[in-house]
Amino acid sequence: MRKVGVMSVMLAVTVALLAVGPAFAPAKELPKNLAIGGFAIGVQAYSFNHYTFFEAIDKAKEVGAKVIEAYPGQALSPDDKTTKFDHNASDAVLEKVKAKLKAAGITLVNYGVVPLGKDEAVDRKVFDFAKKMGIYAITTEPEEGSWDVVEKLVKEYDIKIAVHNHPKPSKYWDPKYLAECIKGRDPRIGACADTGHWMRSGVKPLEALKILDGRIISSHLKDLTVFGKSDETAHDVPFGKGVGEVKAILDELKRQKFAGNISIEYEYNWTTSVPEIKQCVDFVRDYGKGEKKAEKKEEKKAEKKAEKAEKKAEKTEKKAEKAEKKVEKKAEQK
Repeated sequence: MRKVGVMSVMLAVTVALLAVGPAFAPAKELPKNLAIGGFAIGVQAYSFNHYTFFEAIDKAKEVGAKVIEAYPGQALSPDDKTTKFDHNASDAVLEKVKAKLKAAGITLVNYGVVPLGKDEAVDRKVFDFAKKMGIYAITTEPEEGSWDVVEKLVKEYDIKIAVHNHPKPSKYWDPKYLAECIKGRDPRIGACADTGHWMRSGVKPLEALKILDGRIISSHLKDLTVFGKSDETAHDVPFGKGVGEVKAILDELKRQKFAGNISIEYEYNWTTSVPEIKQCVDFVRDYGKGEKKAEKKEEKKAEKKAEKAEKKAEKTEKKAEKAEKKVEKKAEQK
């Protein structure tokens, strides 16, 4: 009877875990089915900060994305604009958000930029929220001197930390500073590579990515009109139409075997940006198609090279056999 009881409990626990569903369990790695063009490309809900989070989810679906990054304090829905979606929200609100995400077929992967500091109890509230929502990584700019607390929670919750790089006065504008901060720390601590802010800070994104090689957790990928300026002249444009070298950045991320997500944070044409954000998603999708074509071309090239080498080997073998027979014939004649 005791064995049956134990088995019943184990079965009940298993059923309960399955009922929660994989979409809302913290992801050690992002599922491959979230990828578009080889990357889990989606939107930062801040792109739609003139709208509610529910509307941002709908717009993410409209542009063809599969993932979304939430930011703290966005109004919940058109029917409830007083309630905010963040780590202070009630469990009832979280359940509503889960239902909305599931209905739209969108996966919530990141949350931020949210402060983390030396107060473990305050930070723990953020991590608890991330765990409940199945969030892959928390986007943050940790308070100076808080790294031990942050690392402790990363290890405890098995949730990644992606350090964002706002321009000065944030110290994280400099990728070398971040590289020093995370050196020797848990590999689940890395960068949220905001290429637009790097450009505004006069940092070349490709160089920054190489400095942080292997520690890129996520990215706010942007293409801007100009480099090295932080005024209104430096604004977002669809991927490939600015000076952001987006294709080269994707190439570098691929070289690094980047397995995180990319958020399109489009901070321009706030109420009419959907077509432009869709162009960004399509750019990444087309990039993936181009990569597949290139891979097939290389495969065919390799096959032809192998065939040529095989024929050459056969020819050499026949030549050797002929020479051997010639030697044998001469020996017989003697």
